[in-house]
Amino acid sequence: MIPEHILNRKGARSLKDLDPEVIEYLNKGLIETANLMEWLAVDQLVLLKGILDTLGKPEWYDSFYQAVSAQKKPSANANTKIIGVTFLQLTNDQNILEYLSKHNSDVPRCWAAYWAGIKEVDITKRLKAIKPYAADLHFGVREVAIFATKEAIIEDLDTAIAILSKWTSSTDENIRRYVAEVTRPIGVWTKKIDELKENPEKGIILLNPLKSDSSKYVRDSVGNWLNDASKTRPDWVKRICDQWKEESPTKESLYILKKALRTIHK
Repeated sequence: MIPEHILNRKGARSLKDLDPEVIEYLNKGLIETANLMEWLAVDQLVLLKGILDTLGKPEWYDSFYQAVSAQKKPSANANTKIIGVTFLQLTNDQNILEYLSKHNSDVPRCWAAYWAGIKEVDITKRLKAIKPYAADLHFGVREVAIFATKEAIIEDLDTAIAILSKWTSSTDENIRRYVAEVTRPIGVWTKKIDELKENPEKGIILLNPLKSDSSKYVRDSVGNWLNDASKTRPDWVKRICDQWKEESPTKESLYILKKALRTIHK
């Protein structure tokens, strides 16, 4: 039985404020991380060892340990990627992927997102595989879904845009947000999309349906997409903002436009 104060915590604001009891539950995979500080604090190898024991695969641990230890610049995000990649190298067992994808802890679901996001070569199959992770209720899994697929989207941008344009009508705000966030020309901690930096017109089919989105989560991403584009194509962004202001003068659209123009108006 997990104590109430553990289940209802808000999450520490700094690493030094982390509760050792919370860390113990996190490393056992019994609870989700509550915020970024907790996610950074999880000892992924400790958590992994327990999961491999549960799966009856303790002999795999050395492969993961060696892969994680070989990194020149280890980080929580890099560890997540390495573990996801190593799972793919060790097995194609769909049951194990399914187990990780439905785990109580968000961290194994992050590993599964990397695994699912890279196991298919074809962009259509890859995006189909990542969609459940893009819709995950935990912020960390949703971010990993972006990291795991952005390079593939860059490599086959036109096909990806055609697929993602159909996702803009999803009733799930997380899916709609993924569409905008994964195609941001610059983004955060991910590869830049040079084609969209120079030719943001290609992305308008994704942005237009979201120009007055009811979700702030989506609006933030759309505003940031346009702000990214304004750093290389400010005239285009100004035209789009003027057009949206005339076509859709809602408070939602005006919120997006303010974010979109912040670099231009700096």
